[in-house]
Amino acid sequence: MSAIDAAIVLVAFLSATLSGVAGLGGGTILIGVLYAAGMAPAQAVPLFAAVQCVANSARTLAYLRHVEWHAAGWFSLAALPAMLLVAPFVEHADADLVRLVLSGLILASLLPTRAGVAALPPRPAFTLAGLLNGSLGMFVGATGLFVGRLFFRPEWRKETTIGTLALTQTLGHALRVVVYGFVGFSALAQPLLLALLCGAVIAGTALGKRLNGRLSEVQFAALFKWILIVLSIKLAYDGMRGLWWN
Repeated sequence: MSAIDAAIVLVAFLSATLSGVAGLGGGTILIGVLYAAGMAPAQAVPLFAAVQCVANSARTLAYLRHVEWHAAGWFSLAALPAMLLVAPFVEHADADLVRLVLSGLILASLLPTRAGVAALPPRPAFTLAGLLNGSLGMFVGATGLFVGRLFFRPEWRKETTIGTLALTQTLGHALRVVVYGFVGFSALAQPLLLALLCGAVIAGTALGKRLNGRLSEVQFAALFKWILIVLSIKLAYDGMRGLWWN
């Protein structure tokens, strides 16, 4: 295993720990690092989807009794058709453009939530989440930060949001693995790296669940925000440099 692969495994563990505490966001860090390491979308997304399917499955099990199942149903009804529609185009995705888009989505996710988004009724909110996950998710891989806002329901407890978002992300990533496989890109192309990443995210999720509630939310939010800002700047720089030189 190369030094880059070892660093990616470490990031997977740390990002899963963050997700275990916050409920989302760790996957965005991991996919950003995969792109920053030079992987193309057709290589990074199926690998990432398989790993995140494992990570979110572990999180779903940890919060299973809090899951709102109807939300997952509306999400899935929208996500699968969206994936099938965009699947023929994933092979031709420009890696540098995807980096720029992901950078913009990260920065947009840090903006205050708009009242219009927060006020969407449950069914339209969950359907929109599925559409975004199924379309943009096929190219950028991680959707938790911008789709997750649609699962912050005022009537839900924090555990309900974490569990339901974890379940929908599990479904989205599992469908992405299958759809990518149909168009010729297997998540098993790097089996050793995949196995190590899966082990890392399971361990990170367990640690994050244990730390949940023990960390200062203010300090955690500030650290998380700066990690995302630095990562988005790195992705934007790589994307602009690639587009400029090409």
